[in-house]
Amino acid sequence: MTLDRIGTPDAPRQLFASTPAQRVALARQQFFEEGVRPSGLIGEAVIQSWMRCSRTHADRQRIVPFDTVTPSRLHATLARNRELLEVARKELVQMEHALAGTDCRVILTDSDGVLVHVTHQPAAAHQPVLRKTARVGVNISEQVVGTTAPGIVASTGQACTVDGAEHYFDVLCHMQCAAAPIRGVTGELAGVLDLTVEARRFGFDAASMVALYATTIENRLLQAQSRDHLILRFQASPTLLGTPLEALAGIAPDGTIAWLNNAGARLLGRLPEAADERDVECLLGHDLASLLRLGRREAAQPLRLASGLGVWVQAHLKSPDGTDFRHAVAVPAEAAPIAIERHADAPAFDAGAPADGSDPAPHAETLSEHSRKLIEETLAAHGGNVSQAARQLRVSRGTLYRRLRAWGDGEADAEEAAPS
Repeated sequence: MTLDRIGTPDAPRQLFASTPAQRVALARQQFFEEGVRPSGLIGEAVIQSWMRCSRTHADRQRIVPFDTVTPSRLHATLARNRELLEVARKELVQMEHALAGTDCRVILTDSDGVLVHVTHQPAAAHQPVLRKTARVGVNISEQVVGTTAPGIVASTGQACTVDGAEHYFDVLCHMQCAAAPIRGVTGELAGVLDLTVEARRFGFDAASMVALYATTIENRLLQAQSRDHLILRFQASPTLLGTPLEALAGIAPDGTIAWLNNAGARLLGRLPEAADERDVECLLGHDLASLLRLGRREAAQPLRLASGLGVWVQAHLKSPDGTDFRHAVAVPAEAAPIAIERHADAPAFDAGAPADGSDPAPHAETLSEHSRKLIEETLAAHGGNVSQAARQLRVSRGTLYRRLRAWGDGEADAEEAAPS
């Protein structure tokens, strides 16, 4: 097949098609027989999938083979995806209960397109394809079974629906499927949630349903993988906290946003990519110490973001002792984190202090002065680069900037108060 004429002026004019089935049939004719891109007849995601499949599968009319799943392969698949299955278990049960009166199968695949969960239903004569494919360990990636909704999601990371003859292979033309992605804290695809039915139509908005449950599973996975993060839940309304519509953010001990879910990225107006754009104070308008204090209260607290938007926030620190955050919570009235660490084991009183309780002689260098000296030396060592100095000191850039501003304001006040 050649697609040289796609988009060219001499391409055949699009004929009128009144039904979805007619549009797909016309699209297949234009694409597979005439080499014309069927834009407007089917979705772009399906067209792109057809183009990928046409380079891999020469015969779209052949019977798709499905490998036998050996016990060792089954065990390895389940072991590799244990965390995903654990966080998805509750939602999978709820979906299957809601769909019990239909012929729909709930399918969960890993990022490679291998089934890790599928609804157990008695084999039906009118579902010959599902009898072969609906087994844990079967690979239904685009490279194996051509165009399907879970295959497209695994290839592109974008939710989609594939209906009937939109499937690449003719043998799948009686299938209908809707799938949505599940991502982890790294932003990479962790799995794909899919609804599939054979020999009938869904009869409901399957795309919305699968998107809702995929979001819930993703939110659970993000929190399960955030073992060293301060987790923030926030939304414009407190009633949305704890629902699939809640915004989530994982804050790292260095004062940067490690990850955001889709709702969180939308509320902040962007998804930060560069490290300098992930500073929690720049994005949220509050330093790490303030956010950590929110974690002491169970109820949602009102907070105004840097953008001016008012939200309700709940904070939760996965690490019970907060050890990973001890260096990152310095505020202007305190010593620098490393200075605190060095003096943490100092006794509460000096054994040589006067017995009458009067103040001992001042040290040659106070803790505050030592903190300032340490910061200044670190800044000098990094050529004045605040970001690099903050990383060296293991504090956020916002904390370091506040320190420098406080010192600058103090010097300015001292100059104004000095006699002329």
